Amino acid sequence: MKPIATSPSGTENPNAPAHSPRGSVWLPALLLALFAMQSLWFIRTQSLTYDEPAHIIAGVEAWQQGKFEHWNDHPPLGRLWLTLPLAGRGVEFAWEQLPVGFRVTAMRPGPEWLAWQTRPMNTLLGVALGLGLWFVARRLFSQGAATLTLALFGSTPSLIANFSLATTDGIGALFIFLTAFQLVRWRRNPSGAQTAVIGVALGGLLLSKFYAPPLVLLALALMLVLERNEVVLSPLNWNWRPAFAAFVIALAMLWAGYFFHVAHLKVGDGEVVASFPNRAVKAWATKSTARVNALVPAGEFLEGLREVALRNRRGRPAWFLGQVYPRGGIKLYYPVAIALKWPTIVLLLFFASLILGVRKTCRAPSDLLVMSLFGVVYLVFALQSGYDIGERHILPLYPFALLIAGGIWEHARKQRWAVGILVLALCLNAADALRYGPGYLSYFNVFVKPTESWRLLTDSNLDWGQGLLALRDYERQHPNETLQLAYFGSVEPSLYGVRATPLAPGEPVGGTVVAGATCLSGQTLDDPTGYQWLWSYPPRQVLDHALWVFDTDQKLQSRVQRQYH
Repeated sequence: MKPIATSPSGTENPNAPAHSPRGSVWLPALLLALFAMQSLWFIRTQSLTYDEPAHIIAGVEAWQQGKFEHWNDHPPLGRLWLTLPLAGRGVEFAWEQLPVGFRVTAMRPGPEWLAWQTRPMNTLLGVALGLGLWFVARRLFSQGAATLTLALFGSTPSLIANFSLATTDGIGALFIFLTAFQLVRWRRNPSGAQTAVIGVALGGLLLSKFYAPPLVLLALALMLVLERNEVVLSPLNWNWRPAFAAFVIALAMLWAGYFFHVAHLKVGDGEVVASFPNRAVKAWATKSTARVNALVPAGEFLEGLREVALRNRRGRPAWFLGQVYPRGGIKLYYPVAIALKWPTIVLLLFFASLILGVRKTCRAPSDLLVMSLFGVVYLVFALQSGYDIGERHILPLYPFALLIAGGIWEHARKQRWAVGILVLALCLNAADALRYGPGYLSYFNVFVKPTESWRLLTDSNLDWGQGLLALRDYERQHPNETLQLAYFGSVEPSLYGVRATPLAPGEPVGGTVVAGATCLSGQTLDDPTGYQWLWSYPPRQVLDHALWVFDTDQKLQSRVQRQYH
Protein backbone atom coordinates (compact mmCIF):
# COMPACT_ATOMS: atom_id res chain seq x y z
CA MET A 1 0.00 0.00 0.00
CA LYS A 2 1.24 3.48 -0.82
CA PRO A 3 2.23 5.31 2.41
CA ILE A 4 0.22 8.32 3.50
CA ALA A 5 2.18 11.56 3.87
CA THR A 6 1.91 13.31 7.18
CA SER A 7 2.50 16.85 8.32
CA PRO A 8 5.33 17.61 10.77
CA SER A 9 2.80 17.50 13.58
CA GLY A 10 2.11 13.86 12.82
CA THR A 11 -1.37 14.40 11.36
CA GLU A 12 -2.26 13.18 7.91
CA ASN A 13 -1.80 15.63 5.09
CA PRO A 14 -3.60 14.23 2.04
CA ASN A 15 -2.45 17.10 -0.15
CA ALA A 16 1.24 16.40 0.36
CA PRO A 17 3.08 13.73 -1.63
CA ALA A 18 4.54 10.73 0.08
CA HIS A 19 8.20 10.94 0.97
CA SER A 20 10.36 9.90 -1.96
CA PRO A 21 12.91 7.14 -1.44
CA ARG A 22 16.48 8.29 -1.14
CA GLY A 23 17.32 6.93 -4.54
CA SER A 24 20.42 7.91 -6.45
CA VAL A 25 22.33 11.11 -5.85
CA TRP A 26 24.04 11.11 -9.22
CA LEU A 27 21.72 13.70 -10.77
CA PRO A 28 22.14 16.32 -8.00
CA ALA A 29 25.90 15.68 -8.09
CA LEU A 30 25.91 16.20 -11.86
CA LEU A 31 23.93 19.44 -11.58
CA LEU A 32 26.32 20.78 -8.92
CA ALA A 33 29.27 19.77 -11.08
CA LEU A 34 27.80 21.67 -14.04
CA PHE A 35 27.36 24.71 -11.81
CA ALA A 36 31.00 24.47 -10.72
CA MET A 37 32.21 24.04 -14.32
CA GLN A 38 30.41 27.19 -15.41
CA SER A 39 31.92 28.99 -12.43
CA LEU A 40 35.44 27.90 -13.40
CA TRP A 41 34.74 28.98 -16.99
CA PHE A 42 33.82 32.41 -15.66
CA ILE A 43 36.94 32.58 -13.49
CA ARG A 44 39.21 31.77 -16.43
CA THR A 45 37.75 34.39 -18.77
CA GLN A 46 36.79 37.38 -16.58
CA SER A 47 39.21 39.94 -15.14
CA LEU A 48 38.97 41.14 -11.55
CA THR A 49 35.91 43.30 -10.98
CA TYR A 50 35.92 46.65 -9.22
CA ASP A 51 35.39 45.40 -5.67
CA GLU A 52 37.52 42.26 -5.73
CA PRO A 53 40.95 43.82 -5.09
CA ALA A 54 39.58 45.61 -2.02
CA HIS A 55 38.22 42.36 -0.60
CA ILE A 56 41.48 40.52 -1.31
CA ILE A 57 43.68 43.24 0.17
CA ALA A 58 41.50 43.53 3.29
CA GLY A 59 41.48 39.76 3.74
CA VAL A 60 45.25 39.47 3.41
CA GLU A 61 45.75 42.33 5.89
CA ALA A 62 43.47 40.59 8.38
CA TRP A 63 45.33 37.29 8.11
CA GLN A 64 48.85 38.65 8.01
CA GLN A 65 48.65 41.86 10.06
CA GLY A 66 45.65 41.20 12.27
CA LYS A 67 43.92 44.45 11.37
CA PHE A 68 40.54 45.41 9.95
CA GLU A 69 41.04 48.87 8.51
CA HIS A 70 40.87 49.36 4.76
CA TRP A 71 37.41 49.20 3.17
CA ASN A 72 35.84 48.28 6.48
CA ASP A 73 32.38 48.41 4.93
CA HIS A 74 32.11 44.62 4.99
CA PRO A 75 32.43 42.22 7.94
CA PRO A 76 35.45 39.93 7.70
CA LEU A 77 34.11 36.39 7.33
CA GLY A 78 33.79 36.40 3.54
CA ARG A 79 37.15 38.06 3.08
CA LEU A 80 38.87 35.68 5.49
CA TRP A 81 37.37 32.69 3.68
CA LEU A 82 38.24 33.98 0.19
CA THR A 83 41.86 34.74 1.11
CA LEU A 84 42.47 31.63 3.20
CA PRO A 85 44.79 30.25 0.47
CA LEU A 86 46.81 33.51 0.72
CA ALA A 87 47.09 33.55 4.51
CA GLY A 88 50.73 32.47 4.52
CA ARG A 89 51.71 33.54 1.00
CA GLY A 90 53.88 36.45 -0.02
CA VAL A 91 51.56 38.84 -1.85
CA GLU A 92 52.03 42.56 -2.39
CA PHE A 93 49.71 45.32 -3.54
CA ALA A 94 50.06 48.98 -4.41
CA TRP A 95 47.05 51.22 -4.83
CA GLU A 96 46.18 54.88 -4.87
CA GLN A 97 43.14 56.60 -3.47
CA LEU A 98 41.20 58.56 -6.07
CA PRO A 99 38.67 61.37 -5.48
CA VAL A 100 36.04 58.68 -6.05
CA GLY A 101 37.17 55.10 -5.54
CA PHE A 102 40.66 53.68 -5.87
CA ARG A 103 43.01 52.19 -8.47
CA VAL A 104 45.34 49.21 -7.98
CA THR A 105 48.62 49.99 -9.72
CA ALA A 106 50.62 46.87 -8.88
CA MET A 107 50.10 43.40 -7.47
CA ARG A 108 52.46 40.51 -7.05
CA PRO A 109 51.74 37.80 -8.10
CA GLY A 110 49.56 39.02 -10.94
CA PRO A 111 45.78 39.40 -11.08
CA GLU A 112 45.08 36.13 -12.89
CA TRP A 113 47.00 34.12 -10.28
CA LEU A 114 45.16 35.94 -7.49
CA ALA A 115 41.82 35.22 -9.13
CA TRP A 116 42.52 31.49 -9.20
CA GLN A 117 43.60 31.51 -5.56
CA THR A 118 40.52 33.32 -4.25
CA ARG A 119 37.52 32.95 -6.55
CA PRO A 120 37.19 29.13 -6.32
CA MET A 121 36.72 29.53 -2.58
CA ASN A 122 33.49 31.37 -3.36
CA THR A 123 32.50 28.64 -5.81
CA LEU A 124 32.64 26.19 -2.89
CA LEU A 125 30.12 28.41 -1.07
CA GLY A 126 27.91 28.33 -4.17
CA VAL A 127 28.02 24.54 -4.21
CA ALA A 128 27.10 24.57 -0.51
CA LEU A 129 24.08 26.79 -1.23
CA GLY A 130 22.99 24.53 -4.08
CA LEU A 131 23.29 21.49 -1.84
CA GLY A 132 21.32 23.27 0.89
CA LEU A 133 18.59 24.18 -1.58
CA TRP A 134 18.33 20.56 -2.68
CA PHE A 135 17.98 19.28 0.88
CA VAL A 136 15.39 21.91 1.82
CA ALA A 137 13.31 21.36 -1.32
CA ARG A 138 13.48 17.60 -0.78
CA ARG A 139 12.32 18.01 2.80
CA LEU A 140 9.48 20.41 2.00
CA PHE A 141 8.33 18.83 -1.28
CA SER A 142 9.95 15.78 -2.85
CA GLN A 143 13.11 14.59 -4.52
CA GLY A 144 11.71 15.54 -7.92
CA ALA A 145 11.04 19.09 -6.74
CA ALA A 146 14.53 19.22 -5.23
CA THR A 147 16.07 18.20 -8.56
CA LEU A 148 14.03 20.83 -10.41
CA THR A 149 15.09 23.49 -7.89
CA LEU A 150 18.76 22.53 -8.24
CA ALA A 151 18.52 22.54 -12.04
CA LEU A 152 17.18 26.10 -11.94
CA PHE A 153 19.92 27.07 -9.48
CA GLY A 154 22.67 25.74 -11.75
CA SER A 155 21.45 27.78 -14.72
CA THR A 156 20.91 31.11 -12.99
CA PRO A 157 23.52 33.53 -14.39
CA SER A 158 23.62 35.88 -11.40
CA LEU A 159 24.26 32.99 -9.01
CA ILE A 160 26.99 31.57 -11.23
CA ALA A 161 28.67 34.97 -11.54
CA ASN A 162 28.44 36.10 -7.94
CA PHE A 163 29.70 32.77 -6.65
CA SER A 164 32.65 33.04 -9.05
CA LEU A 165 33.98 36.36 -7.76
CA ALA A 166 36.14 37.25 -4.76
CA THR A 167 33.26 39.24 -3.27
CA THR A 168 30.91 38.87 -0.31
CA ASP A 169 27.45 38.88 -1.89
CA GLY A 170 27.42 35.10 -2.15
CA ILE A 171 28.28 34.37 1.46
CA GLY A 172 25.56 36.77 2.59
CA ALA A 173 22.95 34.92 0.52
CA LEU A 174 24.22 31.59 1.85
CA PHE A 175 23.97 32.53 5.52
CA ILE A 176 20.52 34.10 5.21
CA PHE A 177 19.23 30.87 3.70
CA LEU A 178 21.04 28.69 6.24
CA THR A 179 19.67 30.80 9.09
CA ALA A 180 16.11 30.50 7.78
CA PHE A 181 16.45 26.74 7.37
CA GLN A 182 18.05 26.21 10.75
CA LEU A 183 15.25 28.18 12.38
CA VAL A 184 12.61 25.75 11.11
CA ARG A 185 14.81 22.80 12.11
CA TRP A 186 15.09 24.25 15.60
CA ARG A 187 11.32 24.77 15.70
CA ARG A 188 10.79 21.03 15.14
CA ASN A 189 13.49 20.03 17.61
CA PRO A 190 14.34 22.86 20.06
CA SER A 191 17.21 20.97 21.67
CA GLY A 192 20.38 22.48 23.07
CA ALA A 193 22.37 21.26 20.07
CA GLN A 194 19.95 22.83 17.59
CA THR A 195 20.00 26.06 19.60
CA ALA A 196 23.79 26.11 19.39
CA VAL A 197 23.66 25.56 15.63
CA ILE A 198 21.26 28.45 15.08
CA GLY A 199 23.51 30.63 17.25
CA VAL A 200 26.44 29.75 14.99
CA ALA A 201 24.33 30.51 11.90
CA LEU A 202 23.37 33.92 13.33
CA GLY A 203 27.00 34.67 14.12
CA GLY A 204 28.01 33.72 10.59
CA LEU A 205 25.29 35.99 9.23
CA LEU A 206 26.53 38.94 11.30
CA LEU A 207 30.06 38.30 10.06
CA SER A 208 28.95 38.08 6.42
CA LYS A 209 27.20 41.39 5.64
CA PHE A 210 26.24 44.59 7.43
CA TYR A 211 22.63 44.17 6.33
CA ALA A 212 22.41 41.26 8.81
CA PRO A 213 21.17 42.91 12.05
CA PRO A 214 17.47 43.23 11.03
CA LEU A 215 17.47 39.60 9.89
CA VAL A 216 19.15 38.46 13.10
CA LEU A 217 16.47 40.30 15.08
CA LEU A 218 13.80 38.63 12.94
CA ALA A 219 15.28 35.19 13.68
CA LEU A 220 15.45 35.87 17.42
CA ALA A 221 11.88 37.21 17.47
CA LEU A 222 10.65 34.09 15.70
CA MET A 223 12.57 31.91 18.14
CA LEU A 224 10.71 33.58 20.97
CA VAL A 225 7.19 32.98 19.64
CA LEU A 226 7.40 29.78 17.60
CA GLU A 227 6.48 26.43 19.05
CA ARG A 228 6.36 23.17 17.13
CA ASN A 229 2.80 23.66 15.84
CA GLU A 230 1.74 27.08 17.03
CA VAL A 231 2.64 30.70 17.61
CA VAL A 232 2.77 31.68 21.29
CA LEU A 233 1.32 35.12 22.00
CA SER A 234 1.90 35.35 25.75
CA PRO A 235 5.36 36.78 26.60
CA LEU A 236 5.39 34.70 29.78
CA ASN A 237 5.49 31.56 27.66
CA TRP A 238 8.02 32.71 25.09
CA ASN A 239 11.24 30.81 24.50
CA TRP A 240 13.45 33.30 26.32
CA ARG A 241 16.21 30.92 27.32
CA PRO A 242 17.04 29.39 23.90
CA ALA A 243 16.72 32.77 22.16
CA PHE A 244 19.11 34.36 24.64
CA ALA A 245 21.52 31.42 24.32
CA ALA A 246 21.53 31.72 20.53
CA PHE A 247 22.11 35.48 20.81
CA VAL A 248 25.09 34.99 23.14
CA ILE A 249 26.61 32.38 20.82
CA ALA A 250 26.15 34.75 17.86
CA LEU A 251 27.89 37.58 19.70
CA ALA A 252 30.74 35.26 20.70
CA MET A 253 31.16 34.25 17.07
CA LEU A 254 31.10 37.88 16.00
CA TRP A 255 33.87 38.71 18.46
CA ALA A 256 35.89 35.68 17.36
CA GLY A 257 35.55 36.79 13.72
CA TYR A 258 37.35 40.00 14.68
CA PHE A 259 40.09 37.97 16.42
CA PHE A 260 38.74 38.95 19.85
CA HIS A 261 39.77 42.57 19.31
CA VAL A 262 38.76 45.16 21.90
CA ALA A 263 38.49 48.81 20.85
CA HIS A 264 38.72 51.83 23.13
CA LEU A 265 36.03 54.46 22.59
CA LYS A 266 36.20 57.89 24.14
CA VAL A 267 33.55 60.57 23.59
CA GLY A 268 33.73 64.07 24.98
CA ASP A 269 34.49 67.73 24.25
CA GLY A 270 32.85 67.49 20.83
CA GLU A 271 35.07 64.67 19.63
CA VAL A 272 34.99 60.91 19.28
CA VAL A 273 38.31 59.09 19.57
CA ALA A 274 38.43 55.38 18.71
CA SER A 275 41.49 53.19 18.93
CA PHE A 276 41.62 49.71 17.42
CA PRO A 277 44.29 47.00 17.61
CA ASN A 278 47.09 47.14 15.02
CA ARG A 279 46.04 50.45 13.42
CA ALA A 280 46.16 54.19 13.95
CA VAL A 281 43.77 56.07 16.23
CA LYS A 282 40.68 57.43 14.49
CA ALA A 283 38.93 60.65 15.54
CA TRP A 284 35.98 62.66 14.29
CA ALA A 285 33.81 65.53 15.46
CA THR A 286 30.44 64.98 17.13
CA LYS A 287 27.56 67.14 18.31
CA SER A 288 26.81 64.77 21.17
CA THR A 289 27.24 66.14 24.67
CA ALA A 290 27.58 62.65 26.18
CA ARG A 291 30.81 61.61 27.83
CA VAL A 292 31.83 58.00 27.25
CA ASN A 293 34.98 56.09 28.07
CA ALA A 294 34.48 52.42 27.26
CA LEU A 295 36.05 49.24 25.96
CA VAL A 296 34.12 47.75 23.03
CA PRO A 297 34.57 44.12 21.90
CA ALA A 298 34.67 43.85 18.09
CA GLY A 299 34.65 47.62 17.81
CA GLU A 300 35.50 47.39 14.11
CA PHE A 301 32.07 45.88 13.53
CA LEU A 302 30.36 48.94 14.99
CA GLU A 303 32.69 51.20 13.02
CA GLY A 304 31.77 49.45 9.76
CA LEU A 305 28.07 49.39 10.60
CA ARG A 306 28.16 53.15 11.25
CA GLU A 307 29.99 53.79 7.96
CA VAL A 308 27.50 51.74 5.95
CA ALA A 309 24.56 53.53 7.58
CA LEU A 310 26.06 56.93 6.75
CA ARG A 311 26.74 55.93 3.15
CA ASN A 312 23.25 54.60 2.73
CA ARG A 313 21.86 57.88 4.03
CA ARG A 314 23.97 59.84 1.54
CA GLY A 315 23.07 57.47 -1.28
CA ARG A 316 25.10 56.70 -4.36
CA PRO A 317 24.69 57.65 -8.04
CA ALA A 318 22.63 55.16 -10.02
CA TRP A 319 21.83 54.69 -13.71
CA PHE A 320 18.24 53.63 -14.25
CA LEU A 321 16.46 53.34 -17.61
CA GLY A 322 18.59 55.99 -19.32
CA GLN A 323 18.88 58.50 -16.49
CA VAL A 324 21.41 59.21 -13.75
CA TYR A 325 20.03 59.55 -10.21
CA PRO A 326 22.77 61.31 -8.18
CA ARG A 327 21.71 59.84 -4.82
CA GLY A 328 20.01 56.60 -5.84
CA GLY A 329 16.98 55.74 -3.72
CA ILE A 330 14.91 54.59 -6.72
CA LYS A 331 11.91 52.67 -5.39
CA LEU A 332 11.41 50.72 -8.61
CA TYR A 333 15.09 49.91 -9.12
CA TYR A 334 15.11 46.38 -7.75
CA PRO A 335 11.68 45.33 -9.11
CA VAL A 336 12.82 46.46 -12.56
CA ALA A 337 16.20 44.75 -12.09
CA ILE A 338 14.35 41.52 -11.29
CA ALA A 339 12.20 41.90 -14.41
CA LEU A 340 15.25 42.54 -16.61
CA LYS A 341 17.94 40.31 -15.11
CA TRP A 342 16.17 37.33 -13.58
CA PRO A 343 15.70 34.47 -16.07
CA THR A 344 12.23 34.58 -17.57
CA ILE A 345 11.69 30.86 -17.00
CA VAL A 346 12.47 31.25 -13.29
CA LEU A 347 9.98 34.10 -12.96
CA LEU A 348 7.27 32.19 -14.82
CA LEU A 349 7.71 29.08 -12.69
CA PHE A 350 7.80 31.15 -9.50
CA PHE A 351 4.51 32.91 -10.23
CA ALA A 352 2.89 29.75 -11.60
CA SER A 353 3.78 27.90 -8.41
CA LEU A 354 2.27 30.67 -6.29
CA ILE A 355 -0.91 30.78 -8.35
CA LEU A 356 -1.39 27.02 -8.34
CA GLY A 357 -0.93 26.97 -4.59
CA VAL A 358 2.51 26.01 -3.38
CA ARG A 359 1.23 25.63 0.18
CA LYS A 360 -1.16 22.87 -0.87
CA THR A 361 1.70 20.66 -2.01
CA CYS A 362 4.20 21.54 0.72
CA ARG A 363 4.71 18.98 3.49
CA ALA A 364 5.29 21.77 6.02
CA PRO A 365 3.63 24.94 4.71
CA SER A 366 4.27 26.79 7.96
CA ASP A 367 8.00 26.08 7.60
CA LEU A 368 7.94 27.42 4.05
CA LEU A 369 6.15 30.54 5.27
CA VAL A 370 8.67 31.10 8.08
CA MET A 371 11.60 30.71 5.71
CA SER A 372 10.03 33.01 3.12
CA LEU A 373 9.67 35.74 5.76
CA PHE A 374 13.44 36.25 5.57
CA GLY A 375 13.23 36.95 1.86
CA VAL A 376 10.26 39.30 2.30
CA VAL A 377 11.91 41.30 5.10
CA TYR A 378 15.15 41.49 3.13
CA LEU A 379 13.31 42.83 0.07
CA VAL A 380 11.54 45.49 2.17
CA PHE A 381 14.89 46.80 3.44
CA ALA A 382 16.45 46.62 -0.03
CA LEU A 383 13.67 48.80 -1.45
CA GLN A 384 14.54 51.49 1.13
CA SER A 385 18.24 51.45 0.26
CA GLY A 386 20.11 54.31 -1.37
CA TYR A 387 22.52 51.85 -3.00
CA ASP A 388 20.93 51.08 -6.36
CA ILE A 389 24.08 49.83 -8.06
CA GLY A 390 23.44 46.21 -8.91
CA GLU A 391 21.02 43.33 -8.88
CA ARG A 392 23.64 41.46 -6.81
CA HIS A 393 22.34 43.37 -3.79
CA ILE A 394 19.18 41.26 -3.90
CA LEU A 395 21.04 37.99 -4.46
CA PRO A 396 19.63 36.58 -1.17
CA LEU A 397 16.15 36.53 -2.73
CA TYR A 398 17.13 33.89 -5.27
CA PRO A 399 17.18 30.80 -2.98
CA PHE A 400 13.67 31.51 -1.69
CA ALA A 401 12.33 32.21 -5.18
CA LEU A 402 13.92 29.04 -6.57
CA LEU A 403 12.52 27.00 -3.69
CA ILE A 404 9.00 28.18 -4.47
CA ALA A 405 9.52 27.76 -8.23
CA GLY A 406 10.70 24.18 -7.70
CA GLY A 407 7.50 23.42 -5.84
CA ILE A 408 5.61 23.45 -9.13
CA TRP A 409 6.89 19.93 -9.69
CA GLU A 410 4.25 18.66 -7.27
CA HIS A 411 1.56 19.86 -9.67
CA ALA A 412 3.30 18.90 -12.90
CA ARG A 413 4.34 15.36 -11.93
CA LYS A 414 0.73 14.17 -12.07
CA GLN A 415 0.58 14.68 -15.87
CA ARG A 416 3.12 13.43 -18.39
CA TRP A 417 2.59 16.41 -20.68
CA ALA A 418 3.23 18.79 -17.77
CA VAL A 419 6.49 17.00 -16.97
CA GLY A 420 7.47 17.39 -20.61
CA ILE A 421 6.80 21.12 -20.45
CA LEU A 422 8.99 21.43 -17.34
CA VAL A 423 11.84 19.55 -19.01
CA LEU A 424 11.54 21.84 -22.03
CA ALA A 425 11.50 24.87 -19.72
CA LEU A 426 14.71 23.70 -18.03
CA CYS A 427 16.41 23.27 -21.40
CA LEU A 428 15.31 26.73 -22.51
CA ASN A 429 16.50 28.21 -19.21
CA ALA A 430 19.94 26.64 -19.61
CA ALA A 431 20.17 27.82 -23.23
CA ASP A 432 19.14 31.32 -22.17
CA ALA A 433 21.94 31.44 -19.59
CA LEU A 434 24.51 30.14 -22.07
CA ARG A 435 23.73 33.05 -24.42
CA TYR A 436 25.90 35.14 -22.09
CA GLY A 437 28.37 32.46 -20.99
CA PRO A 438 30.99 32.84 -19.73
CA GLY A 439 30.11 36.52 -19.10
CA TYR A 440 27.22 35.62 -16.79
CA LEU A 441 27.59 38.85 -14.81
CA SER A 442 26.27 40.83 -17.79
CA TYR A 443 23.18 38.68 -18.33
CA PHE A 444 19.87 40.28 -19.29
CA ASN A 445 16.83 38.23 -20.23
CA VAL A 446 15.66 37.50 -23.76
CA PHE A 447 13.56 40.66 -23.97
CA VAL A 448 16.65 42.92 -23.80
CA LYS A 449 18.80 43.38 -26.90
CA PRO A 450 22.43 42.83 -25.74
CA THR A 451 23.78 45.87 -27.62
CA GLU A 452 21.21 48.09 -25.89
CA SER A 453 21.45 46.70 -22.36
CA TRP A 454 23.65 49.55 -21.14
CA ARG A 455 20.78 51.99 -21.69
CA LEU A 456 18.79 50.24 -18.94
CA LEU A 457 21.19 49.32 -16.12
CA THR A 458 24.96 49.47 -15.71
CA ASP A 459 27.49 49.15 -12.87
CA SER A 460 27.67 45.57 -11.52
CA ASN A 461 24.55 44.67 -13.52
CA LEU A 462 26.57 44.79 -16.70
CA ASP A 463 30.07 46.31 -16.60
CA TRP A 464 31.96 45.91 -13.33
CA GLY A 465 35.42 45.96 -14.87
CA GLN A 466 35.44 42.28 -15.84
CA GLY A 467 36.26 42.70 -19.55
CA LEU A 468 40.04 43.21 -19.59
CA LEU A 469 40.88 39.65 -20.63
CA ALA A 470 38.52 39.95 -23.59
CA LEU A 471 40.11 43.30 -24.47
CA ARG A 472 43.59 41.75 -24.30
CA ASP A 473 42.47 39.02 -26.70
CA TYR A 474 41.07 41.69 -29.02
CA GLU A 475 44.39 43.54 -29.03
CA ARG A 476 46.26 40.34 -29.89
CA GLN A 477 43.91 39.77 -32.81
CA HIS A 478 44.37 43.39 -33.99
CA PRO A 479 48.07 44.10 -33.30
CA ASN A 480 48.24 47.16 -35.55
CA GLU A 481 45.15 48.88 -34.18
CA THR A 482 45.56 51.76 -31.71
CA LEU A 483 42.89 51.80 -29.03
CA GLN A 484 41.55 54.46 -26.70
CA LEU A 485 39.98 52.97 -23.56
CA ALA A 486 37.29 54.33 -21.25
CA TYR A 487 37.36 51.75 -18.47
CA PHE A 488 35.39 51.31 -15.26
CA GLY A 489 37.41 49.22 -12.87
CA SER A 490 39.91 49.37 -10.03
CA VAL A 491 42.72 47.37 -11.65
CA GLU A 492 45.23 49.13 -13.88
CA PRO A 493 44.58 47.57 -17.35
CA SER A 494 48.32 47.23 -17.99
CA LEU A 495 48.49 44.59 -15.23
CA TYR A 496 46.62 42.34 -17.67
CA GLY A 497 48.88 43.30 -20.55
CA VAL A 498 46.36 45.69 -22.09
CA ARG A 499 48.10 48.38 -24.19
CA ALA A 500 45.15 50.71 -24.87
CA THR A 501 45.58 54.40 -24.05
CA PRO A 502 43.29 55.69 -21.27
CA LEU A 503 40.59 58.03 -22.55
CA ALA A 504 39.50 60.76 -20.15
CA PRO A 505 35.86 61.89 -20.11
CA GLY A 506 35.05 64.96 -22.19
CA GLU A 507 37.83 64.36 -24.74
CA PRO A 508 36.34 63.22 -28.10
CA VAL A 509 38.94 61.50 -30.29
CA GLY A 510 39.11 59.82 -33.67
CA GLY A 511 39.98 56.16 -34.21
CA THR A 512 38.97 53.05 -32.33
CA VAL A 513 37.46 53.65 -28.91
CA VAL A 514 36.59 50.93 -26.43
CA ALA A 515 34.20 52.08 -23.69
CA GLY A 516 32.73 50.17 -20.78
CA ALA A 517 28.98 50.32 -20.33
CA THR A 518 29.34 52.10 -16.97
CA CYS A 519 31.45 54.79 -18.63
CA LEU A 520 28.85 55.22 -21.37
CA SER A 521 26.13 55.81 -18.81
CA GLY A 522 28.33 58.24 -16.85
CA GLN A 523 26.80 57.17 -13.55
CA THR A 524 30.12 57.25 -11.65
CA LEU A 525 31.54 60.40 -13.28
CA ASP A 526 31.62 63.91 -11.84
CA ASP A 527 30.12 64.97 -15.18
CA PRO A 528 27.75 62.19 -16.30
CA THR A 529 27.90 63.50 -19.89
CA GLY A 530 31.64 62.80 -20.14
CA TYR A 531 31.32 60.01 -22.70
CA GLN A 532 27.96 60.89 -24.21
CA TRP A 533 29.70 61.99 -27.40
CA LEU A 534 30.10 58.27 -28.14
CA TRP A 535 26.33 57.80 -28.17
CA SER A 536 26.25 59.18 -31.73
CA TYR A 537 28.31 56.26 -33.06
CA PRO A 538 26.91 52.78 -33.72
CA PRO A 539 29.03 50.16 -31.94
CA ARG A 540 31.06 47.95 -34.23
CA GLN A 541 31.42 45.17 -31.66
CA VAL A 542 30.74 44.32 -28.02
CA LEU A 543 33.48 42.53 -26.08
CA ASP A 544 32.44 40.17 -23.30
CA HIS A 545 28.99 41.85 -23.18
CA ALA A 546 30.62 44.72 -21.25
CA LEU A 547 32.94 46.76 -23.53
CA TRP A 548 31.59 48.58 -26.57
CA VAL A 549 33.92 49.10 -29.58
CA PHE A 550 33.36 52.25 -31.67
CA ASP A 551 34.93 53.55 -34.88
CA THR A 552 35.10 57.33 -34.53
CA ASP A 553 36.30 58.70 -37.87
CA GLN A 554 37.92 62.13 -37.94
CA LYS A 555 35.21 63.91 -39.96
CA LEU A 556 32.37 62.77 -37.73
CA GLN A 557 34.55 63.28 -34.69
CA SER A 558 35.01 66.96 -35.50
CA ARG A 559 31.26 67.42 -35.80
CA VAL A 560 30.64 65.62 -32.49
CA GLN A 561 33.35 67.66 -30.80
CA ARG A 562 31.70 70.91 -31.89
CA GLN A 563 28.33 69.69 -30.63
CA TYR A 564 29.80 68.54 -27.33
CA HIS A 565 31.50 71.85 -26.61
